[in-house]
Amino acid sequence: MDCITKNDIIDRILDTYKHDLGNAFEQYRNHVYRAFNFTLPYLSSNLEIETISIAAAFHDLGIWTNNTFDYLEPSILLAKQYAAANRADAATIHQIETIISLHHKLTPIKTSTLAEIFRQADLVDLSLGIIRCGRSRKTISTIKRAFPNKGFHLNLTKLFVKNLIKNPLRPLPMYKL
Repeated sequence: MDCITKNDIIDRILDTYKHDLGNAFEQYRNHVYRAFNFTLPYLSSNLEIETISIAAAFHDLGIWTNNTFDYLEPSILLAKQYAAANRADAATIHQIETIISLHHKLTPIKTSTLAEIFRQADLVDLSLGIIRCGRSRKTISTIKRAFPNKGFHLNLTKLFVKNLIKNPLRPLPMYKL
């Protein structure tokens, strides 16, 4: 399987937030591209690819733009602003919001196939490929080689611990049943 290593939408969005991402820029970029590539075999149209491109670029971005581990709403707001500014229709904007809002849902998403595909892709990456959600070991290995971790998961662990100390009753605010 070949990886998509360049996507104009993803690159344009991430370049806009390079300052906010700081030292995490390459880590986050690689995470976005891993999740994006894990979705590609399941997409069937250019609109789906465009929708996933936008959602993938923004899905965790609120961590850095708003300096919070409760980042879903800030990420959604940024994505919706971008999509509206780029003339996405209301249905596409709603789909992007759904994808970001539910990408850490612990159970399958029944209301949106695209959101479920991305939820699985993000889970594959979050689990370092231990949870495969139907992706082959070879595919996972190929994508991970193309987009190395660069400390992304270690950075997430540090952010989790920081949030746990600050919010012990809500250590993982992004997770939903």
